[in-house]
Amino acid sequence: MEAVAFLVETIFKLYLMVVMLRIWLQLAQADFYNPLSQFVVKVTHPVVGPLRRVIPSIGKLDTATLLFAFIIAAANVWVVTFIKGFMLTDIFWILKSALLLLLVEGIQLVIYVLIIRAILSWVSQGNNPLEYLFHQLTEPMIGPIRRIVPPIGGLDLSPMILIIFLLFLMRLF
Repeated sequence: MEAVAFLVETIFKLYLMVVMLRIWLQLAQADFYNPLSQFVVKVTHPVVGPLRRVIPSIGKLDTATLLFAFIIAAANVWVVTFIKGFMLTDIFWILKSALLLLLVEGIQLVIYVLIIRAILSWVSQGNNPLEYLFHQLTEPMIGPIRRIVPPIGGLDLSPMILIIFLLFLMRLF
């Protein structure tokens, strides 16, 4: 049963990260015509599209997509604990765990994007559309750190500093 729980949890978390990436893309007003952006929209639109007709956005925040992410996180918590042999009836615990899962997965998503961006900067010639998209997503977070800690000898330490801070936040949660 542990292997099945792992597989189910992995599928839930991967889809949750795609939904959260959609929220992040909209908040950052990233390039909609990028192939990764198009993939994210196509994978999430069957559920998010109808939800957006009912639930309005608040400013730049797409509340329908955020609600969908929360529902995925709550379903993840409930299904995985059920597979492991526990029957959850405490709705407050499920909702609290889902909120915590959203926070942790959001932080992990940012860390993954930062790591991929760093690797792409080493091997890419700068013409990669994925690299441009990740630049749009992460530069608002890295820019202020870069102003405090400028690149040393051509080595930009700001992504590493942000990753360490995000890992610290994950430990707090």
